[in-house]
Amino acid sequence: MYQLYRDMLTSYLKNKSEHALYHAQQFSKEMMEKDMSPEETVSLHLSVFQELAEELPEEVVDSFDLLLEVMIGYGLAYREHQSLRDRQRQLESELNVAARMQKSLLPSGEISLDSMDLGIISVPAGKMSGDYYDYMLDDDHNIGVAVADVIGKGVPAAMSMSMIKYAMDTLPEKRQKPGKMLESLNRVVERNIDSDMFITMMYGCYNPDTHHFCYASAGHEPGFVYNATKDEFKSLEAKGLVLGVSRKVSYQEDSIPLQVDDFIVLLSDGVTECRVNGEFIEREQLVQMIRQYKHLSAQQIVEEIYQDLEKAQEFQLRDDFTLLILRRKV
Repeated sequence: MYQLYRDMLTSYLKNKSEHALYHAQQFSKEMMEKDMSPEETVSLHLSVFQELAEELPEEVVDSFDLLLEVMIGYGLAYREHQSLRDRQRQLESELNVAARMQKSLLPSGEISLDSMDLGIISVPAGKMSGDYYDYMLDDDHNIGVAVADVIGKGVPAAMSMSMIKYAMDTLPEKRQKPGKMLESLNRVVERNIDSDMFITMMYGCYNPDTHHFCYASAGHEPGFVYNATKDEFKSLEAKGLVLGVSRKVSYQEDSIPLQVDDFIVLLSDGVTECRVNGEFIEREQLVQMIRQYKHLSAQQIVEEIYQDLEKAQEFQLRDDFTLLILRRKV
């Protein structure tokens, strides 16, 4: 390295050519490959320069002592920065894996049922989401729908969602019994997640024979039910402790009839915590927004609501956003 640098510096001092500067750039790549520190580079330059110049003013030599100290500090900081950057890249890679896993947990197909119309939009505020939703159709054409919010983010949230999904998949006999479904999920969550994490959820099931929507809530954001005949919205509320706090919990189960064009609205708190003109949106404001789009399909409604609220927040979501609408068509 010494002789190579000596030849390069000699050539530059003699010719001042662009070609010599190009060699210097190539030399810097070799320095990186050999993991040379900044202070080693300065020391190399001083040694070669002293040999070529034979005698340097004392002030010049002393100035290199100061430069060496500066480069030592810079080198330490640079190596620490490199280490942090490598760690950040590793974390970014892990988050990408978790995000893909999280996405794979969510249903992607459509419910093939002429009597019902389903719309869903779920957008994370960041790479990972704390929201979870699900919908399923059983052999008797009962439709189960769920919206949940994991209090936590990142990989732990994704793992919690995985646990919820597979627990629900193993409880098909309880899909028509929302209260029992939440009781079973609560026992699973309480046994398997940390004490500082918990999950809110609203789960409901629509019976096409009775045209009733039966639902229960585990401390989740209240939804809405729209009565087309009266053209009015009412809160869809049910009492219940969040999942994961206590093992022995029972959940109140309620049922409401759905007439043609009635619909259910389930949502996460990221919807009601959107800001309009700097203030949290009121539930009545949200109702009015839904009302102006109620003539559209369920999927169009949720997309229009999201676009309006995203625009009101200057396209910066502060929390995960999930909105689901289930409408009876016939």
